[in-house]
Amino acid sequence: MIIGAGPVGVTAALLLARHGVPSLLLERHRDVYPLPRAVVVDDEVRRILQSAGVHEEFAALARPAPGLRLLDARHRVIAEFPRSLHGHHGFPQTSMFDQPELERLLRDALARRPECELRGGVEVVSVSQDTDGTAPVRVTFRRDGSDEDEHVWADAVLGCDGAGGITRGAIGAGWEDLHFEESWRVIDVRTSLPVRSWEGAEQICCPTRPATFMRVGEDRYRWEFRLGEGEPSDGPEGPEQLRELVAPWVDLPSAAQGGADFEVIREARYTFRARLADRWRRGRVFLLGDAAHLTPPFIGQGLCAGLRDARNLTWKLARVLQQGADDRLLDTYQQERKPHARHMIRLAVAVGWAMTGGQDRGAAVRRAVVGAACRIPGVTAAVSRDLSPALTANPLVRRRPRLTGRSLAGTFCPQPWVLHDGSRERLDDILGDSFAVLTAVPPTARMTGVATALGASVIRVDDLDDDGTLAAWLARGRADAALLRPDRVVLDTVPTGDGGFTDAVAWAPLLHSARRPAEVRPAL
Repeated sequence: MIIGAGPVGVTAALLLARHGVPSLLLERHRDVYPLPRAVVVDDEVRRILQSAGVHEEFAALARPAPGLRLLDARHRVIAEFPRSLHGHHGFPQTSMFDQPELERLLRDALARRPECELRGGVEVVSVSQDTDGTAPVRVTFRRDGSDEDEHVWADAVLGCDGAGGITRGAIGAGWEDLHFEESWRVIDVRTSLPVRSWEGAEQICCPTRPATFMRVGEDRYRWEFRLGEGEPSDGPEGPEQLRELVAPWVDLPSAAQGGADFEVIREARYTFRARLADRWRRGRVFLLGDAAHLTPPFIGQGLCAGLRDARNLTWKLARVLQQGADDRLLDTYQQERKPHARHMIRLAVAVGWAMTGGQDRGAAVRRAVVGAACRIPGVTAAVSRDLSPALTANPLVRRRPRLTGRSLAGTFCPQPWVLHDGSRERLDDILGDSFAVLTAVPPTARMTGVATALGASVIRVDDLDDDGTLAAWLARGRADAALLRPDRVVLDTVPTGDGGFTDAVAWAPLLHSARRPAEVRPAL
C-alpha cells in the first residue's frame, strides 16, 4: 500500500513492480497537481528514473543545465560552479523540468504495469497495526462524497503523503528542527520576451533581497525572492513590484503582470524549513519524501531526497516480501537514509546562509568569505562534484579499515555506456534488478560463491567494452572486484590481490530467507 501518488509514491510503485511486488496507491487528488513545484533533479535521480523505466521519456522533457553562478547585489559574478553533462551516473549532473510533466509520464508508466493500481479521490483517515508490527497494516479511507469508511489490509504501507499527511503521526514520529525558516516568494513564468539569462541557475547574494533565478524550459523561468519580516507577497502593488523584481532579467511594461507575452503560471509564498522526522519506520509502516524530511531548496535536493528514499527502500522490501528475507533488513532503510538526508539538509542550510547572507550583521562577512574561497584554485571544481555523500557503514556497507585510499563501499558504481552482445547499452540495463559482481580479474571461487548465494551475475569489466571507466574506478578504490546491491551501491569490495569478499556473516542473515517458502507473503 502506498499513500500518496506524487512522484515519490508512483516511483516507489514502479520500482516495486520491477521486482514483481504488486501495490495499491491511494491519492486524494484525481489528477496530477497542475502547477509547477520541483524543477531540478541530479544525475543520481535520473538513474533512479531509469530503474523505474521512464528515463527516455524524461530525457525528452528535461533540459540539462550547466551549473550555478553566485552573483552579488549588482549581478556581478562572484563564482561559477559548473555541472557536467556526463555525470558519474551516466546522465547530466543537473536537469531542469516541469513537475506536472514528470508526474504525467510516471502515471502513464504506472498505467502500463498490471502490478499497480491507483485509486484517486480517496482520503486516508487512519493507519493502524499491531504493536509488534508483524501483522498486516490496516488502512481506513473514504472516497470523495462518501461518509462511509472502507478498509484495506496491506503487508506494508509507504507513507508518501507529504509534510501534512497522517502517516508520520500514525507511527508516532515527530519533527527534529534543523534551524532554518524563511519566507520566500516563488514566481513561475512563461514568456516570449527576451530574458537576460545564463542557461544555469543564478543565486543573488544580496543582504536586502536575496534571490534565485533559473531557466526551466524553452520559455519557462522561475524566480524566488526572500521576503522581509512582515512583508506581503501580494496586494495592490503586486504587478508593479513584480516588474521591479524581474527588471534585471526582463523588461516589462509599467504595471504589467500578465498578458500573452508574460504569463505568470504560479505565484506563491513558501516557508522554507529544515526538518527531519525522528523516526522513519514503525513495523511495516515507512515514511518517504516530505513525510520524512523537509529541506530548503538552495541545492535542489527536495524531490531528489524523496526519490532516493524510494530507491533505497523498495529493493529491500521486495526481498522481504518476495524472498522471505529477515525483517531486520528493513532497519537499514532509516540507518542509511536518515544520516544521508541530514547531511544534505545541513548542506542546503549552509549554502542558503552563505549564498543569501542571512539577515544579520554577519551577512557581509559571510559573502566575502564565500567570494574569497571561490577564488582558491580547485575549490569550485570540488564543489561542482557529486554532492551526495557515501552511505555510512552498516551491515549492507562493508568498510575495510585497513585499506588506504578511498573506499568504494557505500558509494555508487559509475554507469558508463557499454557494448554488450553487439549493442550499446547503459550499464544498469545489463546488470538487471538484482545483485551483481563486477570484477577486473578472473572470478575466484570465493567471488562466485557469494554471487551464487545472492543470485548475482558475475561480469568481467573487460567483457563490457566500455571506455575504461569501470576498470579505472576499481583501480582508484584499490579493488579487484565490487559487490553491487540492486540499487547499485557497493556493498563490499575485493582488495587488490585478496581473492574474495569479506566474511558475509554480518549481511547474509539479512538477505537470505528467514522463513519457510510457504510463509512468504507475495503482495504489498
